[in-house]
Amino acid sequence: MLAPDLSGRTVLVTGSAKGIGRELLLSAADCGADVAVHYYSSADEAGDVASEAESRGVSTTTVQGDVTDPESVDGLFSAAESALGTVDVLVNNVGDFAPLHWEDIEFDTWQRVVETNFYGTYLCSKRALSGMREADWGRIVNVGYAGSEKALVYPKNFPYFVAKTGVLMFTRMLAADTQNSEITVNAVSPYVVENSDEFPDELPRGRPASFEDVQQAVLFFLDEDSGYISGENVEIDGGWLPETL
Repeated sequence: MLAPDLSGRTVLVTGSAKGIGRELLLSAADCGADVAVHYYSSADEAGDVASEAESRGVSTTTVQGDVTDPESVDGLFSAAESALGTVDVLVNNVGDFAPLHWEDIEFDTWQRVVETNFYGTYLCSKRALSGMREADWGRIVNVGYAGSEKALVYPKNFPYFVAKTGVLMFTRMLAADTQNSEITVNAVSPYVVENSDEFPDELPRGRPASFEDVQQAVLFFLDEDSGYISGENVEIDGGWLPETL
């Protein structure tokens, strides 16, 4: 696996108590980064991840917070900074979805999905950038979804697709806003990942994306030699085209 040297860097992955977030955080620890495990309600799982990361010989901390609330976001970043120093790398991984047709979704559900996926990315990026701009170095990687720009093939998950498409535009605009610095902003967008609850009948290459497939793309953007690449989105979908399924 690609292994950039992240020694001396602090990495915060939102929603890293389990799933893809957990694996992304541990891959950063494997590369020598000090890591902040963020969770909302999964305190025990977050503690387990922190212990596993610490066994790699790096410093760790756990931070709790609601990524849709500005004060909570400020608090979780302040806790990470107090324990580990300036957050050099932010991976916006937290997500939520509602697999229903839009006419069957109540407003509070729509609002929750959009706020978690889109507002959370905005708020965490804004808070992280304060330290990154001061240091004139940083990496932000946003987790999108490969189907968000192909949404017309689906009758469900409207707010999720809307929010993730917004995340991709936000990525491009933030990359443009930071182009005169050593800060990069990119996105990785998986299709179906190995921990998904349901799989389509047919999958590209006969399998879902592995955690390692996603890790490889994220670690590429964190490498020091990738500093000229910003505003990009890598779809981790095995070459998926909706028309073929």
